[in-house]
Amino acid sequence: MEGDDLKDRTKQFALRIIRLVKAMDQDLASRTIAAQIIRSGTSVSANYRAACIAKSRKDFINKLRITA
Repeated sequence: MEGDDLKDRTKQFALRIIRLVKAMDQDLASRTIAAQIIRSGTSVSANYRAACIAKSRKDFINKLRITA
């Protein structure tokens, strides 16, 4: 696995989540669920990118625990 491979894969996952939510119905229940899906689906990529700029290996591992 290349160094940026996981960054690219998590970004693509986030973009697929966004497309999924756009395709959902726009009633009240769907909007509520869609908001949660967006937050949880896009946070994986954001948290992984934050881990990649960690100051040490220990800090990297600690930041990755947040994503799990």
